Amino acid sequence: MKSEHSVPIVLLFVMSLFHEVTGRTSTTLRCDSLLLGQYTCREPEIDVETQSAKGCRENRTVLVPCMPAEEINCIGLDGQAMTYNGTIVGFMKEMPCRWTNGYSFETSLLLSIFLGMFGIDRFYLGYPAIGLLKFSTLGFFFLGQLVDIILIATQVVTPSDGSDYVIDYYGAGLTKIIMDQFTFVKPPES
Repeated sequence: MKSEHSVPIVLLFVMSLFHEVTGRTSTTLRCDSLLLGQYTCREPEIDVETQSAKGCRENRTVLVPCMPAEEINCIGLDGQAMTYNGTIVGFMKEMPCRWTNGYSFETSLLLSIFLGMFGIDRFYLGYPAIGLLKFSTLGFFFLGQLVDIILIATQVVTPSDGSDYVIDYYGAGLTKIIMDQFTFVKPPES
């Protein structure tokens, strides 16, 4: 009885294996759907004036060219399938970047230290209501000026348009550590 049931199971296994091998269609994937390690991307070009990536957009991403690895066949930017050699650009990928809009960190901090009692620092950063309130109360009787110096120095208060400060390369730039789609999580060791 065992031999009668084992034959159909083996036959089904062989048939499913045959169908898996022969029934697969040869579809070519788009290059932007390649897995990590099947492509390399260039680093974004850095603007020397702002110390951030050239072409950085308000959503804090920049497009960088990526090249599929050697012998990878995929559909590239032109919509045609081809086999890549590792040097031809196959797709563009969004990478995170710092978006700046011309507000200098040093200028903000110096304005806060020397003219903060008049609200000039808040006017510069795009907060006219708070600037006017500081101007009319002499910086909240100098207490608001002290608080603003600390908030600007620690980069808690940033420009009102949501951009980052322009900071020298070796300046006091802070990076907030967040988890997003560019974060890789190391699995726990078992």
